[in-house]
Amino acid sequence: MLIHPEEIMETIQMVRSEHLDIRTITMGINLRDCVHPDIDIFNKNIYNKITHCARDLVNTTEEVENLYGIPIINKRISVTPIAVVAEGCISTDYTSIAQTLDRAAEDVNIDFIGGFSALVHKGFTPGDLNLINSIPGSLASTEKVCASINVATTRAGINMDAVAMMGKIIKETAERTRTNNGIGCAKLVVFANAPEDNPFMAGAFHGIGEPDRVINVGVSGPGVVNSAVRDLDDPDLGDIAEAIKKTAFKITRMGEMAGREVSRRLDAEFGVVDLSLAPTPEIGDSVAAILEAMGLESCGTHGTTAALALLNDAVKKGGAMASSYVGGLSGAFIPVSEDAGMIKAVERGSLNLDKLEAMTSVCSVGLDMVAVPGNTSASTISAIIADEMAIGVINRKTTAVRLIPAPGKDVGDLVEFGGLLGTAPVMRTHPYSSEEFIQRGGRIPAPIQALTN
Repeated sequence: MLIHPEEIMETIQMVRSEHLDIRTITMGINLRDCVHPDIDIFNKNIYNKITHCARDLVNTTEEVENLYGIPIINKRISVTPIAVVAEGCISTDYTSIAQTLDRAAEDVNIDFIGGFSALVHKGFTPGDLNLINSIPGSLASTEKVCASINVATTRAGINMDAVAMMGKIIKETAERTRTNNGIGCAKLVVFANAPEDNPFMAGAFHGIGEPDRVINVGVSGPGVVNSAVRDLDDPDLGDIAEAIKKTAFKITRMGEMAGREVSRRLDAEFGVVDLSLAPTPEIGDSVAAILEAMGLESCGTHGTTAALALLNDAVKKGGAMASSYVGGLSGAFIPVSEDAGMIKAVERGSLNLDKLEAMTSVCSVGLDMVAVPGNTSASTISAIIADEMAIGVINRKTTAVRLIPAPGKDVGDLVEFGGLLGTAPVMRTHPYSSEEFIQRGGRIPAPIQALTN
């Protein structure tokens, strides 16, 4: 790959002034060869496999970071969904497995480990139920473990029994982590159409179709895109789309270059580059700021969904030209607590939960890092999940919900998480009940396109 000196100087400028970074290098690890009916032996097996495979992950990533001069913010691991590999264990409580994952993550010095997960879009197995019921205790007793549950797909429809269950699990997880503002819920995500190669937390897991070890890269760069848009001289929307495409191309090339070097040094497969624009609480490193640079007075006002659609499409087009291995979620994230512009929009009243839901129909994920009052009912949480799952299922895209019913907090309060998780303003939910709808259970059938093959 030939790189012109001007590109090098441009990249240095992006790093220094525009918050450019590679958000994560995530190693996926297959745990299917760790299966054992004795949970103690199983835990020993997974600890040994993870620490053996990832023992050099952090050092190698830091070497590549220094080689290219590009910050790599997080080093992470994803594993085979635990509900799958733990099903043969005699024990029904999987909390010790989460604690083993946490200890392995600590010992190899990574930031997060994902894969305390289950895929229940068409129904439950005993292992799925064991894992789901273990989530509150597991997230309350670990620091680095992330959990995800896939409750819907375009081909299967929506498992409303799982949706109802997850409302209760989210409430219990918040209560079990009450002293830390319900932070356990920040490590728990509910999916429709979950991808098997997502490097971003909390939804990363190592899919069944993946190789034994794989390196997936999650790039970032909202600050760079924001600067590129603001530098344009009286552009029309086509000019803006073109500028975003070119910027996404550069960001993706950088991410692939670093990821391939890490995978080569670790003798692991190279997987995908996830193109997602992942914001941070830093001023300017914001997806909301990009939308406002297009001409919106405040994110959330009329026109926001159209502007986000333009951004998401341009990012995908630019990234797809830079890599043949684009995967994961790939697009624009809109996590409220992690985006300074989103936080301001909520505080000034231009952005509410209904508008966020509309925006998720055209962006990468869904309702992400959204805080709601601590007294929000489990059925209301489930109904919010159901709405988001419907958007994903009907539109054949990934959607997700990472919702925090903040204990003791009410509308207008702020919930502090710190670091990349930022600050979440508590948002208003509708006061009317969805209890009867949620209690009906069953499965919302798949849309008709699920029958194509």
